[in-house]
Order: sequence, then C-alpha cells, then structure tokens
Amino acid sequence: MGLTKQYLRYVSSAVFGVIGNQKANIAFVTLRGGEKGRYVAVGACEHVFIWDVRKAEKVLILEGKKHEVTYLCPSPDGVHIAVGYEDGGVRIFNLLNGESNISFSGHKSAVSVIRYDALGARLVTGSRDTDVIVWDIINECGLYRLKGHKDAITQILFLESKNLLITSSKDSFVKWWDLDTQHCFKTMVGHRTEVWGMVMLNQERRLLTGSADSELRAWDIQYIEEEVGESDFCPQRILSCKKAGSVLREARDRVVSLVTDAKAKVLACHGLDATLEVFTVLSEEEVQKKMDRKLKKAKKKTKFQEGEEHGPEPVVERKLSDEIQKLANIKASSKIRSMDCLAVPNGEMKLALLLQNNTVETYTLNTTEKNPTGTKTSRLTLSGHRTDVRTLAFSSDNIAILSASGETVKAWNRSTLQVIRTMGCEYALCSLFVPGDRQIILGTKSGKIQLFDLASGSLLETTDAHAGALWSMCLSPDQRGIVTGGADKTVKFWDFELIKDQDSGKNKRLTVKHTRTLQLDEDVLCVRFSPDQRLLAVSLLDCTVKIFYTDTLKFFLSLYGHKLPVLCLDISHVNGHYLSSTVLSLLSFRSSVMFLQFVPKTHLFFTAGKDRKIKQWDADKFEHIQTLEGHHREVWCLAISPNGDHIVSSSHDKSLRLWERTREPIILEEEIIGLEAEFEESLAKGDEPVVPGETKGEAEPAGKKTIETVKAAERIMEAVELYREESEKLEDLTLSSVFLFSELEVSLLVLPFPYVPDLLKLFNGYVQQGLEVELVCRCLFFLLRVHFGQITSNQMLLSVIDELRTNTISKVREIRDVLGFNSAGLQFLQREIESKEDVMFFADATDRFEEKKRKRKKRERAVLTIT
Repeated sequence: MGLTKQYLRYVSSAVFGVIGNQKANIAFVTLRGGEKGRYVAVGACEHVFIWDVRKAEKVLILEGKKHEVTYLCPSPDGVHIAVGYEDGGVRIFNLLNGESNISFSGHKSAVSVIRYDALGARLVTGSRDTDVIVWDIINECGLYRLKGHKDAITQILFLESKNLLITSSKDSFVKWWDLDTQHCFKTMVGHRTEVWGMVMLNQERRLLTGSADSELRAWDIQYIEEEVGESDFCPQRILSCKKAGSVLREARDRVVSLVTDAKAKVLACHGLDATLEVFTVLSEEEVQKKMDRKLKKAKKKTKFQEGEEHGPEPVVERKLSDEIQKLANIKASSKIRSMDCLAVPNGEMKLALLLQNNTVETYTLNTTEKNPTGTKTSRLTLSGHRTDVRTLAFSSDNIAILSASGETVKAWNRSTLQVIRTMGCEYALCSLFVPGDRQIILGTKSGKIQLFDLASGSLLETTDAHAGALWSMCLSPDQRGIVTGGADKTVKFWDFELIKDQDSGKNKRLTVKHTRTLQLDEDVLCVRFSPDQRLLAVSLLDCTVKIFYTDTLKFFLSLYGHKLPVLCLDISHVNGHYLSSTVLSLLSFRSSVMFLQFVPKTHLFFTAGKDRKIKQWDADKFEHIQTLEGHHREVWCLAISPNGDHIVSSSHDKSLRLWERTREPIILEEEIIGLEAEFEESLAKGDEPVVPGETKGEAEPAGKKTIETVKAAERIMEAVELYREESEKLEDLTLSSVFLFSELEVSLLVLPFPYVPDLLKLFNGYVQQGLEVELVCRCLFFLLRVHFGQITSNQMLLSVIDELRTNTISKVREIRDVLGFNSAGLQFLQREIESKEDVMFFADATDRFEEKKRKRKKRERAVLTIT
C-alpha cells in the first residue's frame, strides 16, 4: 500500500490594510484613563481596531471570530464596549485587556444599533430582523424581545427618568415602549419615509428625528402622568408628543448619522456626501435672552414707549430656529460613512469621521466662538489604500509584500505588517518585484509600465506600453525581462537594461526596453511563461488559451473548453511536467475566479473568486483540499511566497489577509466542510422555541436556538447521566460550567423532562451547600415554569419541591441579610467620608432612584384609587 499524500493546513495569521470598516460606525473610547478624544474604535472586518489618532497607531485589537462587525457602542463608564455582528450576535469587550467574557445571541440577522442605559446594567439591541431585545448585562441573560416594527431598526434611545424606550425603523414609524409592562403604548406616524436617526434634547423633553429628506423634525414631549388626577388617570396615557417644527439641512439626501454630545448641547448630522453640519442647541436661559433682544429690537422699530397708548405692544413669536442654530459646516476629504462627537471641558468639540475611502479624520470645533470653523487635527491613511487592491506580489526573500490599488502602491514588511514605502501611482492592474527586490514594476489601466525605486520611494520612469489596459505581466524565467499583455490585442516582450540619464547622475538606473511584439486577434487577459521559457501561454477574450513558442512566436496549440473568457492562468513545473490550471474541469465555481496561482515547486494551486473564498486544489488528483474563509467581499487577487509558507490576499472589503502554512496535516476523509454552517441554517429556518405560558405578542423571550445552546443541553444531559452512574462521587461533580451561557433558558428549554427530576435533586443539594445560589435559583424557577404541569402531577417530586421551597427561602434570606449588612456598612462609610471631606457620593444615582421610587408609589396609589 502506497503512502498517502500529505497536505498541510493554512490558517489566517493577520488582517491588515483596513483602517475602518464601512458596515460599522466609529466611536470615541477611553483607554486606561487616557486623554478623552485621543482614541477611536472602528470595525475592521470581524475585528475591532482601536486607533490612537494622535500617533496614527493601532494600539489594541479586539479579535472577533467569523462574522463582520456592524455596530459599536462604548459603555457609560468607558471600561467596556459592546460589539454587534453580522450574524446577530453581541459581544462585550473589556478595553483594559481586550478580552470578551460576555456574549449574547438572540437576533437572526445583523445588529443595526446598540444602546446602554445610564448605569450600564442593561443593553438594548436592534437588528435588521425588526426585533428589539433588552439584555441584562449583570446576569448575562436576555430579559425580553420587543416586536412590532416591520423593517430594520435604525436607532434606540433610553428615557432613564421614565424607564421608557424609543425605537425608530425603516418602516417610517417611531415607537414608544414601557419597559415596566413591556409593551408599545405609542406609535408616531408623522414620517413619510424611513426614519434613519433620532436624538433627545432639552432634558428628554424634545425628540429630533431625521429621515430620507432634508428636514429634521422636532417633537415636543409632555409627560401626562406628572399631573395625573383621580378621574383622568389611564395606564396607557404616559405622554403626548406634538410636532414643534423642523430644522432644514443643506444636504438633500437622507440622514446617515445624527448624534449629540453627552449633554445634548451640540448636534451634528451628515448625509451621503462629504459635508458635516453642526448645530448648537441653546439652553432655556439663552433662548430667553435672545427673545428679549428680539423684543427690544421690535419695540425700537415700532417706536413703542412704555406708558404711551398710541399702539399695541409688539409680539415676538418663538421659533424652533431660535433654539437650534447652525454652527458650522465641515467639509471632509471624501464621503462620510459615520461620525462621533465628544465635548471637552475647554469648550471644544472633537469630531471623528469615518470616511467611505478607508480613512479616519478628526476635527476640533470651538463652540464658544461666534463663527467657528472646523480644524483638521489628524488623518489616518498610511495603514491602508483608498481603493481596492487589485494586485499583490511577494519579494524573492519572502519578507516584503507589494500591494497596489487605484492611487498608491505600498510595500509592507510581512513580519511586522508595517508600511515600508507608499508611492503614488496610476490605476494598477498587475505588478512584480524586479530581481534583486530593489525596484518594482506596475502595469496600469491606461496601458503604461511604471518603474519605482523602493529605496528612495521615487518613480524612475513611465513607459507607454499598450494602447489599452495592461492586464497581465510575467517575469521571464531567466529574470532578464518581462512579457506584458493588454487590451490592444498585443503581447510585448521587454528586456531589463541599465542606463545613465540626468536624473541618475553618475550611477546607472534600471529601465525596460521593448524588443518584440506578438499581434493577436482578441484582447489579451493573461500571459505566463513555461518554467523553461520555451512556451508562452496567452488567454484571450474569445474564451481560449493559445500556446506559442517563445523564440519564434509561432503558434503551437490552442486550449478550449471554457464558456467564458479565462481571467487567470498559471503553469507549474515539477519533474518536467507542465500543467495549465485553466483547462481543468474540476473547477465548478458559482462565481468568477479572479486569480489563480500554483504553490512553487508543487502541483498544488490556490484560487480566489467572487464567492469570498480561497480554495486549495491538488492538480494531480483533481481534489479540493481546503477552503480559506475570512474575507467578507469579493477576493480580487492573491500572492504566494516563493517558499510557499505564506499567502496574502486582497478583497473588496478593503482588507489584506495573511495566511500561514502550519505543520498540521489535513486528512481529507475527516474534513467535513460546512457541516455546522448547514446545521445553523437549518436551525434558523425552524420555529422559535415556545415557552409554556408565554403568548406571541409584543414581548417575547430574548433567546435564540443555536448550535451552542444545543451543545449546552447535551452537556447537561451528559452531566446528569454521570450523576446517575456515580452518585457516590457527587461532591466531585459540578454543573456550573455548563451554565456559563447567555442563552441559559434556551439550553434548559431543549432539555427532555426525564432529566428534570435529577436536576431538581441536584439543585436542592447545591442550595443546601450554598453553591451558586443565584444561578441555581434562576435555573430552578425556569424549569418550574416550563414543566409546571408535569412536576405538579408527579407525586414523587412532592418532597423534593417542599425541601427546595424551604432551603431556597432560607438561603435567599441569608444572602439578602449579607447584602443588607454590606449596604448599611457602605452607607455608614459614605456618611463618614462626606462629613469629613464635604463631598457627595453617588448623588445622581441616588436622586434618580428616589425619584423613580416616588413616581412608582404615586402611580400605585392612583391605581388603587380607581379600583
């Protein structure tokens, strides 16, 4: 029996070249008590990058798993940041160490908005699946799901003083939710198109919304329950909302971002263009002073004097423009994708803009000036290209990586992923390192050859090579020249030469000299030399690949069979055998293959295409070996290092990915490609789990059945089985590890009832020992609610339930006593410190708690009066 051919696995080692993802927003963050406004967080494919805008450096990477980041929201204390993903998941990262210990899974599609409450204890998420979910961060679980919108959620706002929630959606509605009763008590229908953003002003008494037109609509909010009486009280009459006017923007397109600073003193918004409009929101005192000045001018104009009776006193009408005034316009260098603002104590406003061309810009605006202008303070551009990278190349020593796009060519250090050189160029389509790795050559869309020197970063020369686009370029095996193919239906041969000119001085510089031309009948898409330079393969627009003798340029043979033009080809040389990968019939792709290259000195090759995947194939056995997934858009090109240990790829998502060959072997028989993805899809298509006693309506359970919840239920069953078999070793068995999931309820929901009696007995023992009492009580109450009928009808469980009742009440009282004692001690220490230092701790939180408690009692008294 012969030896089995061994393949080694390639894994992703780094993501670089992307500054900010276009799907996610930008947000100011604070690291370790650092300067406010210095660090910004942006999505970068599945990761989150934290940039120091002052040094233009990447200081922290919050690593994701697979799905693309869609939304970022820092916590109120600045220690954590919540990250939403394309698959509907949410993870909370610690900005001090970059770790994530809390994750939520409840949405079926991408998370579109995230919001913390003022204390940072609750998190609300909205998604494209039209649902809004409220999460408990402390207990790491979902509280409830709010349903009612008919399209994607665009914005969420908390009204902390009333425990209310406001949501806007692309269905043109704005809904108000009472979180105490978990229902929608008001729907605003005053918008004709999608509502893209909204903010609260004037201490939560004015709502400003932005839609698909140039109008920012203002709504005055009056809380009815503040003046409730015995006769007119109604639980659903919480507030009234009346339109107060509109603020007109200069832009005519839809609102993309609408944000305010923490105190809602400055308002900023932008559309789909490059202009950011900044408004100032005047306080009541400032508005009153302004109205007094207007009245004074009106009196002076009508020559009215007090005491005279020859005319009425003029009346000045208060308008919305008197409260919200235009402050400045800031013109960015490109179209704006997202923005965030931050007020600093000296009266300045810091603005961070994420642009659509993979750039981050920051501005400062002095709000105390009469006519302020935005000052650009930083611009992050060096670490990425403005447009998609269309060509890649490795140096001969495997150290440097070349990437070129529509405006620049960059040389990267593969080990550090730092930019070595950045040089301006025309739209590049192909590239390579000149032997010696001191110069690089680019082929451009305009048909030119551009030659650059890496040491000086200068353009040595530009040569007009083709009348159309120069699609392909190949280095000759003897390394003395290159061959190019273009849209002008020609293949041209070039030799390297050293010449002297005025720019080079005493030293000679490199140039290319045209030697021969091969005229063809169709546009040339790709050219490749055979390893011995005897043959030349040329792919044409007529879907054929023609082979010519290199020395005489005579036609040798034609390879046909493709239904569409061959965009890429490569030739491998092992033991004297030549293989052209473009004629293999095993390549059954669903979309275009954009690039193809053999691993040097092997018959293995990689393909990249518009299906966002990179695939490895064995050309000897016609077998698919492995698939490299990670890119979130079309993959344009790739390059393999000369030693075959590294691959670099570029995509439409603006990222460059580095893949590394490991020592891990691949056994094809054990490869199950996409099994979990198919299972996840089948689960997503199924019905949501139904909890007995719960009815479908506006509020539903927040959990979602996923692979993790099913695996958690299986681990619970395995633990119970182990308990049954080895009950004498109960002290060595703990179930706490299987409950460390945010979807605890869903995991217990899929648990069969025969395992429940044993769990109840285990819970009783845990409660008696004081082990994880809070977690056990959560599981106990959920199981009682789900299996209430079966448990109450089972006489064997009567004694267990009675013991659980007694032990649970006893242990919970003990925990409550401990918490009460600690609370009293902390209050005593607080009073002691306040009396000594004359300061107040937790004043804001205490006032809010007392106000909420007072209003709740007032509402309860009113209800009792009615009943």
